[in-house]
Amino acid sequence: MSQVRDDTNAGDGGKLWGGRFTGASDLLMVAYNASINYDRQFYRQDIAGSIAYARANIATGILTPSEFSKIEAGLQRVEAEWEEDRFVVKEEIDEDIHTANERRLGELIGKDVAGKLHTGRSRNDQVATDMRMWLRDELRKIQAWLRDFVLVFAQRAEQEMDYVMPGYTHLQPAQPVRWSQWLMSYGLDLAEDLQELEQVIKRVNKCPLGCGSISGNAFGINREAMAKELGFEGLIENSMSAVGDRFFVFRTLQWGSMLMIRISRWAEDLITYSSPGFGFVQLADAYSTGSSLMPQKKNPDSLELLRGKSARASSHVDLLKTVIKGIPSTYNKDLQESVEAMLDHVKTVGDSVRIATGVLSTLKIRPEKMQAALSPDMLATDLADYLVRRGVPFREAHSISGKVVLLAENEGLPMDRLTFEQMSMVDSRFEKDVLTCFNYENSVEMKSSRAGTSRDAILRQVNILEEMIMTR
Repeated sequence: MSQVRDDTNAGDGGKLWGGRFTGASDLLMVAYNASINYDRQFYRQDIAGSIAYARANIATGILTPSEFSKIEAGLQRVEAEWEEDRFVVKEEIDEDIHTANERRLGELIGKDVAGKLHTGRSRNDQVATDMRMWLRDELRKIQAWLRDFVLVFAQRAEQEMDYVMPGYTHLQPAQPVRWSQWLMSYGLDLAEDLQELEQVIKRVNKCPLGCGSISGNAFGINREAMAKELGFEGLIENSMSAVGDRFFVFRTLQWGSMLMIRISRWAEDLITYSSPGFGFVQLADAYSTGSSLMPQKKNPDSLELLRGKSARASSHVDLLKTVIKGIPSTYNKDLQESVEAMLDHVKTVGDSVRIATGVLSTLKIRPEKMQAALSPDMLATDLADYLVRRGVPFREAHSISGKVVLLAENEGLPMDRLTFEQMSMVDSRFEKDVLTCFNYENSVEMKSSRAGTSRDAILRQVNILEEMIMTR
């Protein structure tokens, strides 16, 4: 006779919500429901929030000062167990970090006192508090790492001003630019991302604690005191919004995916510039790998991974957007999916910024390759500008310069090898000083207006960038 396996939990003892249930839980459902495997990362925030909540409940009369002291000491012991990797998770009970910490607290100080901790509090406001505190702290780390990354752009741009390279549009050679101009094109954009991160952190750093499950706290708890103790800059003023909002995560993921897209484009440029066909830069060995078959290969895996990780970061946005777009207001268990997306996103972005900083800090440039890639036809616009300065309308000057380009192609010569006589046959308004147009340094220095490629214009950009990040 065949036996039917009983995949149920014979008892739900220890669950924070078990009182109204008489049936056992399906063991697969227990695992499916649990978040302890990843939200354990919030143990510090959860304990800090519980201590603040307990302290505030002295004034409400829920706890005596003696009971608070027992709870605080007990929670500090729980935190030490987590810190020292001694905390034992009981998977049949500890479905999340909140349950685990409260269960262990009861074991240490007794359930008669520990059981008072959760008075007026819900895991709905508890998890929102944990998430906001954790995210705030992690974003501040990313803020510091991103500031370091941006500073490398400014430092290299100032130090490596002498080097001129081809600028590309459509990945076709366009006009000469300084290597520093390329650096600053990303540096300034990343500095703006850094400014936007500050606003993201401000929105994250609002306190939901004390809002209960949905309708608020019935014991007159001092939410301002808890918020101040936990380092929040303000309160969420509506209890339903406080427990159901995950737009603070969504905004973070949007910001992070935008940053990663920016880093991906930067990485793609460097992948191109490091390829043998360009050879403008060389990655340090620390950020490269080889081939298991071809001994000569030096692959830019760091940059390729950065490019790939941007897709991962974008997928987090899509995941959370899909989760939150159709659920009703306040808390729904769907929101548990926001936690893993947030955790993975923050790690992906933080690791990527640090890798990118390492790549840029150790990158070797090859100015001789940049110089060799310049060609006189990139100065065709300078030739048109020469005529404009002599009163020729730009559209006519553009056409004349194009005819000079065609002449050089037909003659099989670079433009700067054409003689004055050949050029004057194209247009009589060329004078003998026209050949001075074919100078790459002069070309970049002529772009002296703000945002241009001249030394002064780039130094202005460097100063602006430094002001943008140093005031924060």
